[in-house]
Amino acid sequence: MSRPPEALRMIRPLAVIAVITASAGCAVGPDYKRPAVDVPSAYRGAAGSASSQTTFADMQWWTVLEDPVLQSMIKEALANNYDLRIAANHVLQARDQLGITRANQLPSISGFAGAERELSPPAIPVNSTFYATGVQFSWMLDFWGQFRRATEAARDTLLSTDYAQNVVRLTLISNLAVAYFQLRAFDEELSSSQRILQTNQETLRITTLSVNGGASPITDQLQATLLVEQAQAQITQLEQSIAQTENQISILLGRNPGDIPRGLTLTEQPHFPEVPIGLPSELLERRPDVREAEEALAAANANVGVAKAAFFPQIPLTASYGATSTSLGDLLKSSASMWSVAGQAVQPIFEGGKIRYGYKLAWAQRDAAELSYRETVQQAFADVANALVGYEKSRSFRMKIEEQTATYAETARLANDRYRGGSTSFLEVLTTQQQYFTSELQVAQAWFAELQNYVQLYQVLGGGWQMTAHGAP
Repeated sequence: MSRPPEALRMIRPLAVIAVITASAGCAVGPDYKRPAVDVPSAYRGAAGSASSQTTFADMQWWTVLEDPVLQSMIKEALANNYDLRIAANHVLQARDQLGITRANQLPSISGFAGAERELSPPAIPVNSTFYATGVQFSWMLDFWGQFRRATEAARDTLLSTDYAQNVVRLTLISNLAVAYFQLRAFDEELSSSQRILQTNQETLRITTLSVNGGASPITDQLQATLLVEQAQAQITQLEQSIAQTENQISILLGRNPGDIPRGLTLTEQPHFPEVPIGLPSELLERRPDVREAEEALAAANANVGVAKAAFFPQIPLTASYGATSTSLGDLLKSSASMWSVAGQAVQPIFEGGKIRYGYKLAWAQRDAAELSYRETVQQAFADVANALVGYEKSRSFRMKIEEQTATYAETARLANDRYRGGSTSFLEVLTTQQQYFTSELQVAQAWFAELQNYVQLYQVLGGGWQMTAHGAP
């Protein structure tokens, strides 16, 4: 069945008019422009002058975290972690939503076929059956850019969702590394506690012999017993912490709770004493949470244009071509063909304030998104400043604690020698042993704090989420 010439003559001009009108149309509403923010010239607490050279955040995570066991677990977590998989699914949903929104800019074409039976009253004994088939064309002309702005908003939302996934990825790497270092710190504390327990048990044995021989009072034996019980209690608590940290790591890996392998000790973990941090202005591009907030602002900005377009006339175009007949056999004959072409402009006159309030709401949401972006930027600068001072001071603190522990160890040794020589009471031995025990446990936690701040500095600078295959372990 061929289309009648008159139908072509009517539809073609309409199509040309639609294309010309659409191309000449404008997109109402504000175009997006990144807000001006107060960017400091340097991070607070940064040593020396910053430069735009290759920075800590430019390094891939496997060059920052070099423990082979930790690297293996990070790779497993990136493949299996449920939070990251959920975030990836959100990206897919946003991509599909963009496709749905973009489809509104295109014409809609559908086919139809049907039959109708018409029964007249008894006074007019005429019964009729009608058959019809054909295609329908409809297109809402996007003269004011409503659909283009909606597509722009959906595209920005997709980008924001993608950056949100990167935030989850960066956070996952950081959380896993910190949990692993915490586990190794508990391992160090447990090892120290077990060693101290053996020392205290030997002290208790010698003291008991001295008490039984009448050379020492019973209080010395009781005090030595306290040292043993203190170490035993600490071991029990550490075993609990180790098991719970292993469970935490297992969940990050996407596993059921279970044992976690060990790699390098805390003191063997490679890390840079000083790291190049770059310029604060680079943080606007490098931090995925800042980029996420900006894309959310851009989406809200585009939605203002969607709301503004509702004030203007809507221009739908429709056309149909088909055939109708009272006989199914005649339906495909040219004499049964029919066509129609229509266009109109529909201007809102009274909507009870819905359009006006929708426009005001869009602006309010856009302003809120801008405030959120500014706050995120400001918090990013604060995060870096906190991480810088945290890494520097935790490193200095760890060194001092190591010196303190060495002093306590010597003090405890001398006190024990003096006690055995009869020059002092067992109370001095008890006091110095407790001080040494506490300080040695602090060493492990000081190493953990240093490595934790090291990882956090890498995270807040925006490192770890820009994945490349080159050089991966």
